Amino acid sequence: MEYVYTAMLLHKAGKKVTEEHVKKVLEAAGVAADTARIKALVAALDGVNIEEAIQKAAVAAPVAAAPQAAHAPAEKKAEKKEEKKEEDAAAGLGSLFG
Repeated sequence: MEYVYTAMLLHKAGKKVTEEHVKKVLEAAGVAADTARIKALVAALDGVNIEEAIQKAAVAAPVAAAPQAAHAPAEKKAEKKEEKKEEDAAAGLGSLFG
């Protein structure tokens, strides 16, 4: 994961994602740089528009969160039941005072 973060950091800083830059950032962070992983990262990102990839990832994130919305009706039903209980309790108290 630190390799991907390094590439994103370099991109944000306006630096080119090269083997040399990746290695320097990793070493500065105290991470033992694996040459094979660095080469694989740089090769995988060759020709990739990182900014475009970030934008696509940002658009895809809300779609992944959509299933959580399915739980909302159940929560609303529970809320209505609680409100109903509170109303019943208030009505009961009102009868005490006539």
